[in-house]
Amino acid sequence: MSENLNRRVRIAFDKHGKIRFTSHRDVARIWERTLRRASLPVAYSEGFSPRPKLSFGLALSTGHESDAEYLDVELDPDRVPEDLDLDALAIDLSERLPVGMTVSAVTFIDRSTPSLQQAVTSCTWQIDVVDVDADTVARAVARALAAEDLVVTRERKGKEVTDDLRPLVLSLDVIGPTGDANDADSVIGVRLLAELGTQPRAVRVSELLAALDPPLTERRVVRLHQWIQNDDTDERSDPLSAAVSPAPAGAT
Repeated sequence: MSENLNRRVRIAFDKHGKIRFTSHRDVARIWERTLRRASLPVAYSEGFSPRPKLSFGLALSTGHESDAEYLDVELDPDRVPEDLDLDALAIDLSERLPVGMTVSAVTFIDRSTPSLQQAVTSCTWQIDVVDVDADTVARAVARALAAEDLVVTRERKGKEVTDDLRPLVLSLDVIGPTGDANDADSVIGVRLLAELGTQPRAVRVSELLAALDPPLTERRVVRLHQWIQNDDTDERSDPLSAAVSPAPAGAT
């Protein structure tokens, strides 16, 4: 079998609606079951309890939605069909996933491709906040961007740790109001757009909102993009296009 078939695939998918309340661990179980039902030749670890070789990107907080989730799947080189159709695979996986999860694309990646957790350098977030007016939010954003530091205290391994978020708040903008003032059932709020760094650790949206003055309350949060920064060109790309690899010989 061709060495070109000794590959992994990277899957891009979204997560919307009620499925947003599913934890990261349960999403992993969903994927294990879906890949098994799709009969994709996934490679397994060795040992007493073999596990499928799956590598997820940055965990999405429970309750948040996403247009940009990624999963790397290592394939068994002895069982990969030479005519593996990735477009058809994307459709097949989408049909087997629960409502709210849809595969947008699948591509081959080399084994040497860095893991998603290592490679992703920032994420773009759409954040809807409530119980506050646009002017108050604009002032809070202006103060945060002008500040030298944004300090938060959190617990790590049973100990309180203080972190400065400011270097990882790459951008933060007020987009405008949300909701319809003429609709009694509509929730009035304000929409923000933020790009938050992920290295050396990812900034959580909840941490950012808590660090603002005044602190803001989230209603709906959507991860719009994950980005990989190319230090050589100073350009960035999404994890799918950054790792795109030619299809194995004979694949369609």
